[in-house]
Amino acid sequence: METKVPFRELPYRRVEKEEIEEAFRVFFHAAEGAESAEDVIRAREELIVAQKNYATAVALAFCRFSLDTRDAFYKNETDYYDRMSPVISASYHRYCRLMLSSPFRKGLEAKLGRVLFSKFEAAVKTHSDECIEDKQEENALVTKYSELMSGLLFPWEGRRIPLPLLSGKLQDGDPSVRFAAAKAIGKGLRERSEELDELYDRLVSVRTRIARKLGYKNFIPLGYCRMNRTDYDSAMTARFRANVLQDVVPVVCRLKEALRQEFGLDVFRFSDNEVYLRKGNPSFSLSAEAAFAAAEEMYDKMDGEIGAYYRTMREEESFDVLPREGKCGGGFCESFPAYRREFIFANFNGTTGDIDVFTHEFGHAFAMHACAEAGTDFEVGIGGMETAECHSMSMEFLAWPYMEKFFPGKAQEYRFKHLADALSFLPYGCIVDEFQHIVYENPSMTPKERNKAYLSLEEKYRPYLTYCGIPYLEEGTRWQYQGHIFQCPFYYIDYCLAQTVALGFLLRSREDAEKALAEYKRFARTGGSLPFGALVGRAGLPDPFQAGTLRGLSKQAWDLLEELRRKI
Repeated sequence: METKVPFRELPYRRVEKEEIEEAFRVFFHAAEGAESAEDVIRAREELIVAQKNYATAVALAFCRFSLDTRDAFYKNETDYYDRMSPVISASYHRYCRLMLSSPFRKGLEAKLGRVLFSKFEAAVKTHSDECIEDKQEENALVTKYSELMSGLLFPWEGRRIPLPLLSGKLQDGDPSVRFAAAKAIGKGLRERSEELDELYDRLVSVRTRIARKLGYKNFIPLGYCRMNRTDYDSAMTARFRANVLQDVVPVVCRLKEALRQEFGLDVFRFSDNEVYLRKGNPSFSLSAEAAFAAAEEMYDKMDGEIGAYYRTMREEESFDVLPREGKCGGGFCESFPAYRREFIFANFNGTTGDIDVFTHEFGHAFAMHACAEAGTDFEVGIGGMETAECHSMSMEFLAWPYMEKFFPGKAQEYRFKHLADALSFLPYGCIVDEFQHIVYENPSMTPKERNKAYLSLEEKYRPYLTYCGIPYLEEGTRWQYQGHIFQCPFYYIDYCLAQTVALGFLLRSREDAEKALAEYKRFARTGGSLPFGALVGRAGLPDPFQAGTLRGLSKQAWDLLEELRRKI
């Protein structure tokens, strides 16, 4: 299936349930009659081909639906996979159990790696045929949330605009413009508040029902298994959040208070939270084509291999970065394994976030490419999402030396804003994570109780900030447009863990840029072949879970912010 046609011309063919299930049946027959580990491995290689074809079809349908949720064909295809993936997962979990119970397991593990078998062990804890209809319902609700949010238009200056464009106004240099934008977000969300609350009620309910059918007290341990977390658990995550509260929050409070005084604000509102310079963050004024060209120069100078890969992506038109009606918000990188291709999805809005999401998603793409080139096992891939986010968030910082190409005369301002924002993100990420733990521990909470819990977490982790005067958001509803909460529970803490690793790469790159890049490439090529903790340790980076790690990183980040401030 490998080809070099532009993304929009990549052939799409629905992979029917019967086709992929037949591939599993062939594997089961061969594996059950195997006489050696080598026999099982050969049968598995054929199954992997079918899995790649199925994953590619699902990814193509998802991407094209995300690009235009009004497209009836790809809406229908997405709905099909929403219904069929839980059915197909029954065969996948039988496959996992067969691999785990194989009489040749010792030889299989020696050849395929312990990490893969840890993933199998986690996977078998997430499925029962009794839950198929519940999973179908869950998938349909997630898709419905995506449709709802992509179709939302918010009032702004006599017209209605998509959320990605409106969110860009929160970085305006004028506090009154930012405040008006925040109020417009609240107004737009209030119009659909009942639907959003009902969707989340139903998602929490169905996920809890699935968990209890599988024998769990609540959804939390199931959510962790779904995320393939094999070397840390919710107790370790709670300790990480406690370290953020103790060691990062005071530093961020200090930063925000300094900004409040510098900006001459009586109070520091939610609407002021994304601005780090009195005159406003530097704007991103390049056109998409100019940004693509500047990025080509950057990656060519950074590294020959990285530059060559970027140019290939550009030639294949593997980017869609401009917002429009019907397009989903946010940004992501998707892989099409049967084609050995990656695709970057974003929504530029004229802010520094444009270059952040661009470098971030390219970090994902390069890691996917590097793992494929290194021959990493398909099922091992780039690793868990905490590992994957290390690839992307570290690439944001490794791009620092080239920011003059994107922010002429304002590169230092960009670096200051980027680092301050990265540090400030850690408390917010913990809010999102702890909120979900509270909700799934108490699945019968009413919408008002959830909102109250969210506000209490804001006061805990971001005491410098107020929502007062911002209709609807002041009720504790900011979480409603954090898509991960609806779409992929317990994902968000991965960004926090990865941010810690990325800050380590930043500090190392300032000491020895060449060595840091070489270590980054090794980290990316290794993918999921090692557990997260082992990967971090081998790279010589601070362990996010270790007491004192965040204290040290926060101090170094503060010192660097002071250095950058002096140069602005």
